[in-house]
Amino acid sequence: MRKVIAVILCAALLSLGTVGKESGYNVVYDGGSVSSVKNGAHVKLQFDQQKITVTDGKNEVVNIPPSAVTEISYGQDVHRRVGAAIGLAVVSFGIGTLMALTKSKKHYVGLTWATHDDKGNEVKGGFAMQCDKNEYRGILMGLEGITGKKSVDSDQMTVKN
Repeated sequence: MRKVIAVILCAALLSLGTVGKESGYNVVYDGGSVSSVKNGAHVKLQFDQQKITVTDGKNEVVNIPPSAVTEISYGQDVHRRVGAAIGLAVVSFGIGTLMALTKSKKHYVGLTWATHDDKGNEVKGGFAMQCDKNEYRGILMGLEGITGKKSVDSDQMTVKN
């Protein structure tokens, strides 16, 4: 009898821990056609089978139907930590030199879409977001799953002028 009560209490505590949690991904808006959000703003990306939503706090900024998405792109920004290395070199030249050899990566996911307004005119939009290194794969897979589009790796694209 004690084991049954212990299992019921554990299940109740686990369900209480997940009630207050919000779903979605915290990302950084990095530019695009959404004029109500500034570059560098922290926003939340949420998606399901019916819509892709970006919220800024409690305000809904963008609501996109998955069928309207025309492209999903992915890219990286890799740079050396020169500023941090210079700061450490002042204190210890050896550690500063080692720090200059390390790299930092930022992961970006881009979305473009085309919808129609009330008058039937086509409205195109898009934005780029910086994602956490532990979440960008989940964001890409989720967006690919609900839109049916394959993401494009912008680092692999070759542009000829």
